[in-house]
Amino acid sequence: MTRLVVSIAALALAACAPQVPDSAAGVGFGDYQGYASSRIERDSVLTGQVPLIPGDRVIAQETIGNTDGRIAAAPAAGEPLSALANNPGISDEQSFEAVSARESIESDAERLARLRQEYEVIAPEPLPSRPGGAGPNIVAFALNTTNTVGQPVYRRSGFNAENRFQRACARYATADEAQREFLSRGGPETDRMGVDPDGDGFACFWDPRPFRAARGG
Repeated sequence: MTRLVVSIAALALAACAPQVPDSAAGVGFGDYQGYASSRIERDSVLTGQVPLIPGDRVIAQETIGNTDGRIAAAPAAGEPLSALANNPGISDEQSFEAVSARESIESDAERLARLRQEYEVIAPEPLPSRPGGAGPNIVAFALNTTNTVGQPVYRRSGFNAENRFQRACARYATADEAQREFLSRGGPETDRMGVDPDGDGFACFWDPRPFRAARGG
């Protein structure tokens, strides 16, 4: 009697035990081979390339953008890549056999002659001249000087020089403008505007060193 009761209890427990799910079920594919084939076909549609998977039939590059729905099979195992030459959607410019079949020495010579006829030599044109109102060339002036900033070269009057210097330089937006007008009004020998009180030949903190450095000196 005891054995009968134990057997009935074991059967009842087995019926109530939860079922262990199949680890491969419900993940989107039945087996790995089918998943791999589906993924290759999807990638071929997205990239427009024909994967070289023997036995698979995938949408070839020529069907991308077409409406005829043509299907091309990938080469079988051991089949040379030249089997894809019949697919007009794939370039064969890297194939020596395909290119040599279309081109010849004569055709290359004709194409070279045509390119030579189309070749045009453009002669260099002279640089435009500076406008008359542009003022002195401060670049040329900088390259012709050798003294440092603040090194006096020309005699200046010291009467009220600092105040005159501050008022005069305040009229210019940049030091280049001040130097250009300074040269156009007798500088660097004379300083009628009071923009070069130290007599170095450079107006309103203008510095020739960047121009010298560009030349390499």
